[in-house]
Parts: sequence; C-alpha cells; structure tokens
Amino acid sequence: MKEIDFLSNEIYRRYGSVTRARGPFLYTAKNQRLVDMFQENGRAILGWGGGTAFTMLKNALSRGATGSYHTDFSHRLNKAVSTLLGSERKIYVFSDKKNAMEAGLGVCENGTSVYRPWSDASVDWTSVSAVILEPPLPWTSGIYILAVEDSLDMEIRLSKIQDTFRTSYLPSPIEAAAARSIYNLIQALKEREEKDWFIYDKALIPYWERRGPYLYIRQEAISRDDFPKFLCHCLDCGIVINPLYSGASIVPFGADRGVFTKLIKNPFKPSDN
Repeated sequence: MKEIDFLSNEIYRRYGSVTRARGPFLYTAKNQRLVDMFQENGRAILGWGGGTAFTMLKNALSRGATGSYHTDFSHRLNKAVSTLLGSERKIYVFSDKKNAMEAGLGVCENGTSVYRPWSDASVDWTSVSAVILEPPLPWTSGIYILAVEDSLDMEIRLSKIQDTFRTSYLPSPIEAAAARSIYNLIQALKEREEKDWFIYDKALIPYWERRGPYLYIRQEAISRDDFPKFLCHCLDCGIVINPLYSGASIVPFGADRGVFTKLIKNPFKPSDN
C-alpha cells in the first residue's frame, strides 16, 4: 500500500532502519526512539514484543511439527476465538479481508461484523452470527479470521465456504501464536480502560477525535491535503501515526505522557486556505 510505503520511507529518511521494537516504541539505527501510534494498523495493539505468543511460536517451531497434518496445536485458534466471542464458533482463515467479508456475507443473512477490541462495548458478540477479526499479533498481516456461529442450521451454508472461497492454511506454529495472542487480548480487555487513554488527551485531542483507544483525524483540524505534512510533522516530533487519512491511530498504552512534549511545544500549523 502506497501510504504505508510513504510512512516507512519517511521514517528511514529521518532515522534510519528500525532495529528493534518493544511495547509501543520503535528504536532506530540513529538511536532514536519513536512512539508508535500506527501499531501495524492494530496488529501490535498489545505491544511489539508479542509476549507469550512469540514464546508459543518458538516452542512449536522447536518441535519441528510444521507440516500440513494435525498437531498438538491444531484447533487452539478455534477455541481461543470462541472464548473471545463467548460462543461456539467455526473459523475459516483468509489471506484477504475482502474475501473473508464476502464469505461471511455469503452464509449469514444478518450480515458480517468486524471485531475491534475496545471499539464498542455495547455489542453483544455472542449474538453476531459472523465476525471477522485479526489476531493482535505483529507479523500476521495476512491473516483474517472469519468466525461463524457453529450450529446445525448453519451446517449446509458453512460447507459452501471452502467450496466457493479460497481459504488459507495456518502452519501449527503460527496457529499456536495467534491463539495465544487472542488469550492475551482477553486478559488485556480486563485491564485496559478509559483511564489508560484519556491521560494523553491534552496532546492528541487538537488533532484527533478519540473513541476508546482509537484516534480519528479531526477533519476541521487537518484536511486531507494537509495530512501528508501532518504525518511528517509528527515524525519530526518522534511520533508514528496511521498513514491513512481515514484510518485510526492508537493511543500508546503504557507510554509516558512526555513522549508528546515536542508536539505540544511545536503544534502543527495547517496551510492557509
């Protein structure tokens, strides 16, 4: 995607390559720490370290059981997704979000919803027949999970998914890591709340509208034409934001409020209309 390429190139031009990443931070070859509010478009919302999810990945790899047969790690992802949504599910993995959405719409008359943690606490996910979600795990940008209600009256329609749509196979180490990341998310949902996000409002609200941990550009503050300049201004202040104008940046959970000092002292000035 050209917007992500633009962001990557602008980071490299200023600070060199990214040498490591931890929590909500990126560390670069020029010894610069950047606060990451893009977070791989939400895949790294639990932090770049991956925690126990990457431990599960390494454990599975060490066993060498990475072929296309059932292993001790098979079906863990299905169980994790069912636990997250509070209902028994049958899951299908896709490498393309559009295909996942089409498959969901093809079997569920009530439509398909996209799951985004903390975005809408009022949704009863147990009652949503088809849900698309992305594992909160860095390094899985090509994994989209369609979780469909597992019931007898859905059996015939479910059989059409693999017959009609191109699903993907996950090697057991990736399945184990993705499953663990969802259990980590379940725990994080109990621990993160409004008090962890509003503390940054002084620096962020002039430019974004915040909904939970998600930040959407205020169009009256930053125009679409000015957005590339704003992105670069944020980078100059040590802040990485979502490169999509309509996309959501994410509040950097656990970061000190001081990471926004440069932005506060040097506010962005939009172009004259």
